Amino acid sequence: MFEPVIDFVRDIYKTDQFIPLHEPRFWGKEKEYLNNCIDSTFVSSVGKYVDRFEKEIADFTGAKYAVATVNGTAALHIALLLAGIGHGDEVITQALTFVATCNAINYTGAHPILVDVDKDTLGMSPQKLEEFLEANTEIKKGKCYNTKTGRAIKAVVPMHTFGLPAKLEELQKLCNKYNLKLIEDAAESLGSYRNDRHTGTLGWIGTLSFNGNKIITTGGGGMILTNNAELAKRAKHITTTAKVPHKWEYRHDQVAYNYRLPNINAALGCAQMEQLPTFIKHKRELAESYRVFFENQGIQFVTEPSGTRSNYWLNAVLLKDREERDSFLKETNEKGVMTRPAWQLMNELSMYKGAQCGDLSNSEWLEARIVNIPSSVSK
Repeated sequence: MFEPVIDFVRDIYKTDQFIPLHEPRFWGKEKEYLNNCIDSTFVSSVGKYVDRFEKEIADFTGAKYAVATVNGTAALHIALLLAGIGHGDEVITQALTFVATCNAINYTGAHPILVDVDKDTLGMSPQKLEEFLEANTEIKKGKCYNTKTGRAIKAVVPMHTFGLPAKLEELQKLCNKYNLKLIEDAAESLGSYRNDRHTGTLGWIGTLSFNGNKIITTGGGGMILTNNAELAKRAKHITTTAKVPHKWEYRHDQVAYNYRLPNINAALGCAQMEQLPTFIKHKRELAESYRVFFENQGIQFVTEPSGTRSNYWLNAVLLKDREERDSFLKETNEKGVMTRPAWQLMNELSMYKGAQCGDLSNSEWLEARIVNIPSSVSK
């Protein structure tokens, strides 16, 4: 039934072998920089490549400061702590997201609240967020409280799904109205822009991921983005075990985390950053090829929303219903073309079944239809 899709993907990647969903490309100076890092013996969390990688990410995104971490989840965890999120607080995020978003909230001792997404962005819906806040909150002494639980709601965490920017300006207005901090989970959206501003830089703070399947990779790795010098200083301090700087003494002034990115991973990241513009160009060309093909097949291809420019990290199509989605997944995977469904909604996972939810009709509709298709930069 889906043989034309399989043939088209194989033609793009010029192979009759297994085609993964998204594999990294090491076409630049990765081995040179890794060898240089090894020769220097600075392979852990101190070294020139960490500093260089942070600067290159800051320059690329337009953030004033970037602080490297071991992974994107760690970056989000620290961002939440910097926002003052703690035990018994609540944080609003979206039901359609990767589990790391809710896990990072949980690490702080806070409770996730799940709201719906929009069908055009696959990101948090400002309308659904506003409906939830109007129906379930009140402002007391300048703070937002959940009238159902009595707990303080302190932040909103939208996620830029598959690299498609969410409606940040509208979300920020709501956060301002309800005295909430907007924390961007931009793990998937390096190279994506909303109204010419890079994702991760429009909210109070933002985070990135450089996992092995992202548009660039450091093997594992993440980044905190901020325009606030004091926040950047605090982020670096609590990701390096809160060690007080000294030439030889080991003094630590708070309980903190060993979350700094190793220099050897940053070396890989520096080489990848040199290729990022090429990767984005190729991925946008791939997305356009997919758009034209699927339009002719009568299958909806997910495109960037108006006013945005997406990195098209993971391309996606929408099938007509769950049955067709499952048939598509079965046939493509059985024939060596890797595809996958969207994540199971967070409220359907055993550890988050008790989370308070708004109306999730869009998330449920999308979860039954989304399929990600091979999105590696073509050779």
